Amino acid sequence: MATDQSKRWNATRLPDLTGRTAVVTGANSGIGLTAADALTRAGAHVVFAVRDLDRGRTAAATLSGSTEVRRLDLADLSSVRAFADAWQGRPLDLLINNAGVMMIPQRRTPDGFEMQFGTNHLGHFALTNLLLPYVTDRVVTVSSGAHRWGSGTVRFDDLNLDADYTPRGAYAQSKLANLLFTLELQRRLTQAGSRVRALAAHPGYAATNLQSHAGSRAARAFMSFGNRFLAQDDRAGALPTLYAATADLPGASYVGPDGIAEMRGGPTLVGRTAAASDPEVARRLWTVSEELTKVTFPAVPAAL
Repeated sequence: MATDQSKRWNATRLPDLTGRTAVVTGANSGIGLTAADALTRAGAHVVFAVRDLDRGRTAAATLSGSTEVRRLDLADLSSVRAFADAWQGRPLDLLINNAGVMMIPQRRTPDGFEMQFGTNHLGHFALTNLLLPYVTDRVVTVSSGAHRWGSGTVRFDDLNLDADYTPRGAYAQSKLANLLFTLELQRRLTQAGSRVRALAAHPGYAATNLQSHAGSRAARAFMSFGNRFLAQDDRAGALPTLYAATADLPGASYVGPDGIAEMRGGPTLVGRTAAASDPEVARRLWTVSEELTKVTFPAVPAAL
């Protein structure tokens, strides 16, 4: 149920982040750029992890705070490894796994994975585990209400969906994977005695350029209409991410808008499907993801 507008959490309530470092994937546009802007305004140093350096630099130049731009193509595991290798041991307070592709025609990553699963899940899975030894506070992964679409399951027998590919189904599977990844990551962090927290967020229906890449003309037309008349703007869409990144919330929490159908509104804790809460499926997905990426859960510092 929506709360009174004056009581809703917003970016003006971010804590002082001076001296803290955040990596935001896909920070050159949409809610990634908006989140980066809010974090820099609160004093954080934000690393734009982007595929296109020129676009990243142009976007970073629009912000007044402390930023740097580094190349990262989440669809290419060699690029993910290069980004992590270049980190060189710097403490990383906050990793925001924001970048993604949405409802695109069937394509493969350079490593042979279905593009949406490979980018939205496997790329972030590898990046998180490679950077985790340096993370000091939390990992926030952006999922979506789309995890509820279709069968609502992970197709372990056909992760690339070769037998039954649809842009919508592939996107839904990747967003479900984001939630299962967060669940298992938090379990492993807790088991290791780490104080780092893993959380997930979704923006509701936020008007960004992500929808413009949908695979069909009809889908793009529908989303253009929705962006204009139904969606909230990217600043409101970024609030669940920012809330998950800074509020004192339990690990494995899921944050989204508090309005009808979680489409818009202020950030609050929201529910997820039973499939997205299944610890056994989460562990199976983790094992498969390790096999596919050749990246495993690292040794992490235990809490003092």
